[in-house]
Amino acid sequence: AVLGPLGNPTHIEKKGTVVCVGGGIGVAPLHPIVQAHKAAGNKVIVIMGARNKDLLIFEDEMRALADELYIMTDDGSAGTKGLVTEPLKQLCESQCPPAEVVAIGPPIMMKFCALTTKPYNVPTVASLNTIMIDGTGMCGGCRITVGGETKFVCVDGPEFDAHLVDFDGAMRSSAMYRQMEKEKDCQGMEKLSQESK
Repeated sequence: AVLGPLGNPTHIEKKGTVVCVGGGIGVAPLHPIVQAHKAAGNKVIVIMGARNKDLLIFEDEMRALADELYIMTDDGSAGTKGLVTEPLKQLCESQCPPAEVVAIGPPIMMKFCALTTKPYNVPTVASLNTIMIDGTGMCGGCRITVGGETKFVCVDGPEFDAHLVDFDGAMRSSAMYRQMEKEKDCQGMEKLSQESK
């Protein structure tokens, strides 16, 4: 079963220039945010990152919406070889820094986006995609620390002030769940193997 939508809607208003940074599959949920900021009258700059050109998604859709589009790949097979933080830093250092940055993607990418924008005091929003089990916050699976306080992504999020998110803690939790999933997968494969004998 699928439950949704969870949490709170994205806050959209006319701000001026908004930079939207998407990494990997994070580009998909970034697309409606780009659409909404564009509809609100903002100048929208999109930075998309992927490991290689085969993993880039929504390129045509973003190109159709964005006032400027930067494509970054780890291997240089599309766009520019490098990290999404490189053009982000240049934009923060420009004559007209962004009024807001929105980042969606792997936690490590969002962490470094926040570290890039913080010295320039550019408000930065991270949209988190932690594991969510019950959608009420009661299971605690999506628990994170924001500004020293415990929050639940499914009810309090998914968007938070990126400068306040404890990304390292969130990544530790995610790694713990991945290990549990691997163990369950191994147990399930062993069970199937035994049943097929």
